[in-house]
Amino acid sequence: MTQLVVDAVLFDMDGTLVDSTEMVETLWRHFAVENAADVNQVIDFAHGRPSRDTIAAFAADPEQIPTWLDWIHNAESEHFNEVSAIPGAVRVARDLPSGRWAVVTSALAEPAARRLALVDIPVPDVLIGADDVVRGKPDPTGYARAAELLGVAPERCVVFEDTEAGVLAGLAAGCAVVVVGAAQSDAMVGLPRIADFAGVGVSVDEQGITLTLA
Repeated sequence: MTQLVVDAVLFDMDGTLVDSTEMVETLWRHFAVENAADVNQVIDFAHGRPSRDTIAAFAADPEQIPTWLDWIHNAESEHFNEVSAIPGAVRVARDLPSGRWAVVTSALAEPAARRLALVDIPVPDVLIGADDVVRGKPDPTGYARAAELLGVAPERCVVFEDTEAGVLAGLAAGCAVVVVGAAQSDAMVGLPRIADFAGVGVSVDEQGITLTLA
């Protein structure tokens, strides 16, 4: 059992709070086939990164990048009903004090807010989407900005992430990082890990937010 005492909690969304893996991989599989790209390479690259970065890296025709961006955003909206909350995520989010947690996602901010609401996770006061930053994960800008908007030093924040790009972003921002799920990478070695939030406890007192990771 691990306990962390922090002043704020920063979450990734897809794969961390919201289980959208099957839906997202289906969309990127279609994109890869249509662009004669390796499906596994596209999916591996896409996890945790803004759609614009993946499309720019693998689009067969650079002039079609705006068209593919529109397609992926529209397709994600059409498949909203194919996502669910990660076990325990709704409870943990509701147990955290308002103004003491944020979501930093590689999805666009407005669709991200709708996706959270769909699975009954309250939309936090601070939600940083891909359209709110110039450089997406693994760049630390999103997590650094979230900490700043919450008025908390990054070293007093913990990030929950499920991808290497997100883990690297959280570490580079100066935050503690907890890995969610089974992904493995060099960046994740030695970090605390949870399968989901079902066994995560939250308590709040004058010392801060205590998270118990079972």
